[in-house]
Amino acid sequence: MLIEIDFNSEEALYLQLRNQIIMGIATMELREGDSLPSVRQLAETIGINMHTVNKAYTVLKQEGFVKVDRRRGAVIAVNLDKMKALEELKQELLVVLAKSSCKGISRQEVHVLIDELYSEYGSID
Repeated sequence: MLIEIDFNSEEALYLQLRNQIIMGIATMELREGDSLPSVRQLAETIGINMHTVNKAYTVLKQEGFVKVDRRRGAVIAVNLDKMKALEELKQELLVVLAKSSCKGISRQEVHVLIDELYSEYGSID
């Protein structure tokens, strides 16, 4: 998986890294049980501080996307509690939909966009 960091973005580097790993899981570039590069290795590869990579891995662990194995390092582990994940998604969507409403985006436009985005992830139904 190719990780690309936008150093000109206002988004924090650790969040860019976190988001790209989540996208890699969603698109199945990364699968359950795959090992991520070590903190040091990934930091050197993409040219960022080790603490930034460590923070991204820590957030991914807290969110249930990775587990840390003493021998293998950070490993993809997506066995999330579905109800918890749905509640977190609901909270995030509340804000996104409020923003959409303020900008005059219709329910139909949101549905079309969601269908379009879901089609990128294959057989999620």
